Amino acid sequence: MVLAELGGSISRALQQMSNATIIDEKVLNDCLNEITRALLQSDVQFKLVRDMQANIKKIVNLDDLAAGHNKRRIIQQAIFTELCKMLDPGKPSFTPKKSKPSVVMFVGLQGSGKTTTCTKYAYHHQKKGWKPALVCADTFRAGAFDQLKQNATKAKIPFYGSYMESDPVKIAVEGVERFKKENCDLIIVDTSGRHKQEVALFEEMRQVSEATKPDLVIFVMDSSIGQAAFDQAQAFKQSVAVGAVIVTKMDGHAKGGGALSAVAATKSPVIFIGTGEHMDEFETFDVKPFVSRLLGMGDLSGFMDKIQEVVPMDQQPELLQKLSEGNFTMRIMYEQFQNLLKMGPINQVFSMLPGFSSELMPKGREKESQAKIKRYMTMMDSMTNEELDSTNPKLMNDSRMMRIARGAGRQLREVVEMFEEYKRLAKIWSKMKGLKIPKKGDMSALSRNMNAQHMSKVLPPQMLKQIGGMGGLQNLMKQMGSSKDMMGMFGGADK
Repeated sequence: MVLAELGGSISRALQQMSNATIIDEKVLNDCLNEITRALLQSDVQFKLVRDMQANIKKIVNLDDLAAGHNKRRIIQQAIFTELCKMLDPGKPSFTPKKSKPSVVMFVGLQGSGKTTTCTKYAYHHQKKGWKPALVCADTFRAGAFDQLKQNATKAKIPFYGSYMESDPVKIAVEGVERFKKENCDLIIVDTSGRHKQEVALFEEMRQVSEATKPDLVIFVMDSSIGQAAFDQAQAFKQSVAVGAVIVTKMDGHAKGGGALSAVAATKSPVIFIGTGEHMDEFETFDVKPFVSRLLGMGDLSGFMDKIQEVVPMDQQPELLQKLSEGNFTMRIMYEQFQNLLKMGPINQVFSMLPGFSSELMPKGREKESQAKIKRYMTMMDSMTNEELDSTNPKLMNDSRMMRIARGAGRQLREVVEMFEEYKRLAKIWSKMKGLKIPKKGDMSALSRNMNAQHMSKVLPPQMLKQIGGMGGLQNLMKQMGSSKDMMGMFGGADK
């Protein structure tokens, strides 16, 4: 995963500083040098890194800090703030409004994933109630219209383009006018890929922009571009009014730091990141939770939002009731596997949990885990209602297991492995017995009622240690229901 290595390096630098007995100038410099090295190796522009280091040293003046100050926390907060500042230009991008037509134009380098990103952007808004439409104004690349047509058809989104017309400005104007008449409230214009040396294509981009008068111009940036990112992004910004950035291919093995430089060059916020080829592998970008996850501090509020999304409101009270009773059945395991798969790629979900680093689940292992969950669900499809709803593990004898294996087309050892997983999860679930159920019966209320005692029983010992023991856990529990600001996550280890 892009930036996983960077996140791991910064986390290790912070951990080494936390392990130091006395925080002095040498410890601070060692920590900052390690972070600087990690950022430069990830292709972040040298000037940005140098400025960040200078700003942290200004904020953290060890000589001026009184003896009572928690130096570790002040340093951690300064690093957190400066990384956020690097990614946040301080101004929000244009937000489209429902029922009011908005034109969004996509620009970027050749091969950055613009056409796919256009469809993902449209699909994301379609799920949230918008009526999007796609216009293919890319007449330069052979097959561009075919690609957009295929993507749009798959996502059931209306599209416009032409095999005959070679003037992108004419196509863009006709498409925008047509979809405005059809009352589409989000019209997305895909343009040809170009780089700063291609003067003619830049002129064409300016003409499309002047003709369609977009409300927002989105610069699509390939995360693997490297040190060239700053110059290329700046060239686009000088030609058209770039208002937002989308970073693609964040699931690859490239360093990805160059994409962070694009934010500084365009002075525009990153609004989404593409994390895979599939339509739903597209995340809203929020600076503080992103930096928090980068540093291995998790994003619990984002995790709770994910749960809210996949578990319908009418099912939440029932799920919470089962949780408080501590009775875990195969059917509950099946439902939770379904919810987990809906939440998106497993490594993204895990990176929201404090103490988990993206490095802990390499790309291959993530696919393997998802395949295993689907395999378990196939086996559970061969079970009877009695078997799915039973809490008695002794019910499952050899003959039943053989029947399930035959029905699912799997080997007996795989069925046995699934039951071992069930017993492990049932043991964790039973520790939640007696949990106080909120009157509202929703997940967000649960996060406020759940006490650290319950959570400490469930969490693996290593993860609990990384959070900072019971004190750090109590600190995190407060945030689960109340705050989007991940700043407070720092300092858990000092309590």
